[in-house]
Amino acid sequence: MRHSHVSQTAFRDGMACLAGAVNIVTTDGDAGRSGFTASAVCSVTDTPPTLLVCLNRSSSAAPAFLENDVLCVNTVGPVHQDLAMLFGGKTPMQARFETAAWGRAVTGAPVLEQAVVSFDCLITHSHAVGTHEVLFCEVVGIVQDAGAPASAYFGRRFHELRA
Repeated sequence: MRHSHVSQTAFRDGMACLAGAVNIVTTDGDAGRSGFTASAVCSVTDTPPTLLVCLNRSSSAAPAFLENDVLCVNTVGPVHQDLAMLFGGKTPMQARFETAAWGRAVTGAPVLEQAVVSFDCLITHSHAVGTHEVLFCEVVGIVQDAGAPASAYFGRRFHELRA
């Protein structure tokens, strides 16, 4: 038996009740430097260490990610909330990177200084689902600031989390 889908509005309202970490996902390589804000990031397995990242194929960031095959998931805290809004909007790509300090990961992807944790990854698989590309990303490096507070996105607002 086939069931009908819920409406886009109902789905989005439901997702507003599902708290998620705030991440600035970045890439750099032959296709250029790019980044976007995402809460659709989760662990897949620890053998090999793999994350799942969802990327809207119609976003300005998508072509660079799909061609570079590397990315860094930078989980942010309250100090980077304005930056997360920049990376989540229509700000030109170069301007997004000018407002923060960045290092470079082993893969060449930009690593956000003072991120709570940064996962440097190789994109090993991708799968198209609806409007998004689901990226499976093998983690090849981690930089962590264990004492930093994190941000969660819930109820369409940022919330500070402390250990």
